[in-house]
Amino acid sequence: MPNVIWGVALLAACTLIGILLGQLLGNMLGINANVGGVGIAMLLLIAARLWLAKRGWLHPGISSGVGFWASLYIPIVVAMAATQNVVGALKAGPMVVAATLVAVAACFAMVALMSRLGRPPQ
Repeated sequence: MPNVIWGVALLAACTLIGILLGQLLGNMLGINANVGGVGIAMLLLIAARLWLAKRGWLHPGISSGVGFWASLYIPIVVAMAATQNVVGALKAGPMVVAATLVAVAACFAMVALMSRLGRPPQ
């Protein structure tokens, strides 16, 4: 059981650091909002899990503690997105639409790139 608590503590630390970095990024961009804090937190969590696994410190209890909360990532992001003022953002101007289109295009390009890189050589 204590290892599960360490896994949740690791997730909490990554979340706090991610939220802090997201807030700092928002302030640097001149936006009074958190910009990508949850995403940054998940990237930190992935990096921490890889770092622990490489050193042999990732015990099954830690992994299950982190894995449980990481599996809730998508519902949490959906809930966070539901609190955003989408109508207000769209009224703010075409920059929001342009940023959305660029982000979606970048995601499509990355999926195509990863699928090509993941194929075994023929």
